[in-house]
Amino acid sequence: MENKLEGIGFFEKYLTVWVMLCMFAGIAIGVFLPEVPRFLSKFEYAHVSIPIAILIWLMIYPMMMKVDFESIKNVGKNPKGLFVTWVANWLIKPFTMYAIAWFFFFVVFKQFIPEDLAKDYLAGAILLGAAPCTAMVFVWSHLTKGDPAYTVVQVATNDLIILVAFTPIVALLLGISGITIPWNTLLLSVVLFVVIPLAGGVLTRRGVIKRKGEEYFNTKFITKFNNITIGGLLLTLVIIFSFQGKVILSNPFHILLIAVPLTIQTFLIFFVSYLPCRSLKLRHSIAAPAGMIGASNFFELSVAVAISLFGPTSPVALATIVGVLVEVPVMLTLVDIANRTKHWFPEEKRG
Repeated sequence: MENKLEGIGFFEKYLTVWVMLCMFAGIAIGVFLPEVPRFLSKFEYAHVSIPIAILIWLMIYPMMMKVDFESIKNVGKNPKGLFVTWVANWLIKPFTMYAIAWFFFFVVFKQFIPEDLAKDYLAGAILLGAAPCTAMVFVWSHLTKGDPAYTVVQVATNDLIILVAFTPIVALLLGISGITIPWNTLLLSVVLFVVIPLAGGVLTRRGVIKRKGEEYFNTKFITKFNNITIGGLLLTLVIIFSFQGKVILSNPFHILLIAVPLTIQTFLIFFVSYLPCRSLKLRHSIAAPAGMIGASNFFELSVAVAISLFGPTSPVALATIVGVLVEVPVMLTLVDIANRTKHWFPEEKRG
């Protein structure tokens, strides 16, 4: 029997464990070495923590290098799976995230979460819901034997849509939530953490492939950055949790409360994408990645924007971090569901 975790790296496989360890380490630093976050907080520009911004770039840049925009020209050959992905990610997901999170934070958990704090947690959930996955989905696609070329097209087109849709959707939903957000700050976040690393990633990819070839890029060059991406994420979490120490210790139960709507949303969006692919009689190798992209989140971007808009000590940033906590175990469950329901779809053509 094939190990369902085959192909996922050591750090990715146990990402939830590392996140938990970083949470504890960050809280300990914040409580016992408060001078550390106090010192780091001095390095800010336009409400953006410079140390955290550097680490976030380490996370995002390697992911952007994986996106092959050359494959977009083949989109027209089989667009149904793309339409499903686009509709689920941009016309459904942000709004169901808002509705589910609002219902739990303001109704179900009303007696546990003060209204002001609930508003902040809702803002964090909105940031997660407006950013579909563009990186880890390559892992989930691999684990479900997804079509790699098609997955690249799905990811590439989502990256392009993020550039134009993320900002207005987030601004709209945050406005509905009663939170006033300066557009210039939100646009600056997208430029810093999407446009610039995306452009840099494309240029790096083209340059390396031109000099060394595509095989070298895929098998040698890009693999050098795997641990850098995860390392940047984990160090970011240590810093964030050092800022969040007092908030977490005063509301440890809130971590679990935030995780509930995020988990429900993840399962919902997976099936919103996955089941229509079955109705459209698409191949499983297209349907599985379509479900995974919508279900998982571009949490690196969500964390970055939360920090830029609200600061690393804000409960909004904490809510986006909980998204990282639930991501791996929930997505591995969905991988298992996708693999067990492969018979729902037409047989893959061999050739």
